[in-house]
Amino acid sequence: MNWYLQSGKDSDVVVSSKINLSRNLAGFPFKLKTQKQIQELEEKIQSKLYAIGYGLKYFSLKNMDDITKVSLVEKKLIPEDYAFDKNCKGSILINDEENICILVNDLDHIEIQVFSSGFDLENTLGLAIEIDQKIESVLGGYAVSEKYGYLTKDPTKCGTALNASVMLNLPALQKTGNLRKVFDAMANFEVNISAFYEENAKQYTDIFRICNQRTIGISEKEIIENLKIIVQKIIEQERKVRRFLAEDSITFSDKIYRSYGILKYCKRISLDEVTEILSYIKMGVDLGILKEVTDLQVQKLYLYTKTANMQKVLGQTYEPKEQEKKRAEVIKQILDGTLNV
Repeated sequence: MNWYLQSGKDSDVVVSSKINLSRNLAGFPFKLKTQKQIQELEEKIQSKLYAIGYGLKYFSLKNMDDITKVSLVEKKLIPEDYAFDKNCKGSILINDEENICILVNDLDHIEIQVFSSGFDLENTLGLAIEIDQKIESVLGGYAVSEKYGYLTKDPTKCGTALNASVMLNLPALQKTGNLRKVFDAMANFEVNISAFYEENAKQYTDIFRICNQRTIGISEKEIIENLKIIVQKIIEQERKVRRFLAEDSITFSDKIYRSYGILKYCKRISLDEVTEILSYIKMGVDLGILKEVTDLQVQKLYLYTKTANMQKVLGQTYEPKEQEKKRAEVIKQILDGTLNV
């Protein structure tokens, strides 16, 4: 099962953990200006793909259809601007489980991305470093400075060139208006906090991304430890507010079951409505109020109601006016346990 359909540690609040290592290969200019330079880099990586291992497969974005690109964006595996770069110079190395997705020719030569479900920064970092060391040995070394560490196109990313991030689902703090207080308390902890924008739904969600700011003058271990402390505090606050909401059991349960009823019996539904409803569905499942839905079904609802992944699983593309109807059909199949994925 792919990582984004699994439930991990603290997955009632933590959606996923991600480690990103930015690297540039020695012997190549930082900015590849010509098609020849881009081709040389890609050929070098392709020729060593088997030696790198991890079941990685090579895909060029220029040979990828738009639905597939968007499906990868919806899974948060690749950035949208990278997927649809007008020069189509990028490519990815990805394994079948999709917990490893390496971007080639994005901001830097190589962006090593490793994902895991739930709150698991240490193991995710361990795998990322293992892959990093293997790539370095196979491809002949990185651009490194004794003074500045790993060299990147963006000078502020040098040093460890590590971006560690956690995606948090914070519906209780968001809906009660307490989120800003919690984030304000984190202002001096050297982290970036951003709301996740659901592009197709044209709205912000209850999902927030928290990542480190510093990469220079700090070790990988320190980055992870600092981020863990902050995330754990936010988890505690979110759970506290959820328990408070659950104390008004009739009102809260009514909202959850109304949301479930809409999903179960709708004949057509938009992505923005699904996004709002799933916030309550997940809380209901996590608090043990809604027993009719499993964790796995929640994960499938989040993924396969998104426009591109819905069309991928159905094996056909649909006009916008038909998508709401098909989304309702997919929801019914997920809840009935008949969706074949």
